[in-house]
Amino acid sequence: MECLPQRTGGGGMRRRALLQAFALAPLLAASAELLAMPAQRVLRLGAPKATPRRVFAAGPPAAVLIAAVAPDRLLGWPMKVSPDALAQLPASLRTLPVVGRLAGRGSTVSLERLLSMQPDLVLDAGDFDANYRDGAERVWKQTAIPFELIAGRLPDHPAQLRHVGTLLGVPARGEALAKAAEAQLALVREVLAARPPASRPTVYYGRGSDGLESGLSGSINTEVIEFCGGRNVAASAGSGGLARVSFEQLLAWDPDVILTQDAGFAARAVQDPRWRALRAVREGRLHCAPVLPFGWLDGPPGINRLPGLPWLLSKLHPAATPALAPAALHARLAALHLLLWGQPLPADIARHLDPRS
Repeated sequence: MECLPQRTGGGGMRRRALLQAFALAPLLAASAELLAMPAQRVLRLGAPKATPRRVFAAGPPAAVLIAAVAPDRLLGWPMKVSPDALAQLPASLRTLPVVGRLAGRGSTVSLERLLSMQPDLVLDAGDFDANYRDGAERVWKQTAIPFELIAGRLPDHPAQLRHVGTLLGVPARGEALAKAAEAQLALVREVLAARPPASRPTVYYGRGSDGLESGLSGSINTEVIEFCGGRNVAASAGSGGLARVSFEQLLAWDPDVILTQDAGFAARAVQDPRWRALRAVREGRLHCAPVLPFGWLDGPPGINRLPGLPWLLSKLHPAATPALAPAALHARLAALHLLLWGQPLPADIARHLDPRS
């Protein structure tokens, strides 16, 4: 996938656009507001003159959100998307260029480059802390491009989907997706209502090719695990984002369940005598989550995790409800995948739905 071509010439025009944006910023400051919306938080900076047609996704969670709600509005991907993933997406998304990102681990888009793409709106979704809010306001003040930052923790998703559907002029689509999100959240509540906290399994989430990176307490990367009633063993190492874990520490934790999204790591771990020292590996409770078209647990931490909720419940709390029986789980996830991406559930993912897999 190639990037949008850099425009040649016109440097004076771009510099004038930047100067005009800087001059306009003080006039726009009065339209910044923190919107109080049920079950979600939105920072709105400026407002598009009409329904946005060209939307720049500041980071991967926002790109996934736009791709599901209004795929024809997405200007391009902030990250590389694999050919296998693109095959699971609507045709209009398969040829989009990689345009870079404004949020997360380092921006790769200059403000001049952003202006040259002429977006109607910059949308970001996910973490809603002061760093992300400050970053959004800084971009808006320096470019005068309307910017919306939308909280994207799991409980936010129904309201988030309704909000973006309305914002992008497709409220019926947003409502359909929101109802599907609510159904997955309701299933989590049903299962956990019968599972006292002390009886829930301890879980380690192994990220990366060696499985020795994980999310600490409160990390959005492990939110789905804690949300589904897994007791994150790495939480004892502190709070924050991602951290490296020593194998000695993992042995001391000896979790009931190990999760990963790296199929190569999972295949190696079950054959590795060192990893087989862990109960979860020896007893067949190392589970590799699907990653198409995006990760079901993480990568990115966006609405792509919705299918991961029932899948993970079936691994952490097998037989907790008839809704998690293989046939029912398959039907639920096939319908959800079709609604989100307009494609049937791939056969290889269907094999992951059997609790014995």
